[in-house]
Amino acid sequence: MSDLYWLTDDQMATLSPFFPKSHNKPRVDDKRVLSRIISINRNGLRWRDTPKEYGPYETLYSRWKRWS
Repeated sequence: MSDLYWLTDDQMATLSPFFPKSHNKPRVDDKRVLSRIISINRNGLRWRDTPKEYGPYETLYSRWKRWS
């Protein structure tokens, strides 16, 4: 069993109206991004210390910075 934190489909359906719209660019998977942000906050990790399954930390950090 994986120790990674993933939001459920129901949770994502609840949150999806709050995500910004795409500006003619393909978007990175919001579920992966938000799951990683939550994982970092819950575990007190640095961005570059999170598991690779969540994707590149630079992409996710920039999304977090824009959302905040």
